Amino acid sequence: MTREELKRKRIGVLMGGLSPEREISLKTGRAILSSLLEKGYQALGIEVDRSIATHLLKEKIEVAFIALHGPWGEDGSIQGLLEIMAIPYTGSGVLASALAMNKIMAKKIFYYHQLPTPQFQVISYGYELFEVAMDPPLVVKPACGGSTIGTSIVKSRNELEEALKKAAEYDQETLVERYVDGKDITVGILNGKHLPVVEIVPKSGFYDYDSKYTPGKTEYIVPARLPQEIAEKAQKLGVAACRALQCSGAVRVDFRLDRKGNLMILEVNTIPGLTETSLLPMAAVEAGIDFPTLTERMILSARLNINATITKNG
Repeated sequence: MTREELKRKRIGVLMGGLSPEREISLKTGRAILSSLLEKGYQALGIEVDRSIATHLLKEKIEVAFIALHGPWGEDGSIQGLLEIMAIPYTGSGVLASALAMNKIMAKKIFYYHQLPTPQFQVISYGYELFEVAMDPPLVVKPACGGSTIGTSIVKSRNELEEALKKAAEYDQETLVERYVDGKDITVGILNGKHLPVVEIVPKSGFYDYDSKYTPGKTEYIVPARLPQEIAEKAQKLGVAACRALQCSGAVRVDFRLDRKGNLMILEVNTIPGLTETSLLPMAAVEAGIDFPTLTERMILSARLNINATITKNG
């Protein structure tokens, strides 16, 4: 779809949603909507609820810019609905979205492709504490979710029970992961090409929800203070992780760099945040791509992943 063709389409920026990340999604969606309007697109905001299909039909939406975070927005659910409705959308398809959202499945795929990721264990609903085989320090998090909601750093076995219960509030499966002592970095991927590496330095020492979304709580350094060979390796691994999961559009791959210089892939975000403190826009600016141009490139990549033999009318 060309720029001229797209400017004749009604674009719905899907935001809000039903997940615990609703408020961040609204911030992301409003920023995207403003930039698309600035670029001259016929865009309008659509707050997503369980009547989303009705809203899309009523507003005659022809292209969707997905700005939803967390379950039902980032996990393939909304992507599947848009496929059925034959509405092109931004970002990854149904399968890639589901795989990336489920941290356990993503890590299994990383292992298959021999991509570095921390040792882990899966605890299912109805766990017992003795089932955790690894010794602290550990990271305990829900299998699906984002923004570190439900995530804990466990420094002793006395803290395990509370951390597991906290994670279980958000998912029936919990990921227990070996804690990697080191530096947080992230690599943005835009339409298959890597952006500069961003270094993340939370003042609290833990890049949690508050550190992510409160201005001034975290220092971001771009390009990251890394030897060139490590930065290039992170970018290469970021692209490889996206390919392994079959991601597309704008993606962010989060890493930990340990004290020995080893990179570990933590997770892949198929719908990165686009707020004033978000990482992908920072990396894009360093690459010479301002925010309106970034959102335009994202909407220009919108497409259907639907089988070509299926027509809009079924």
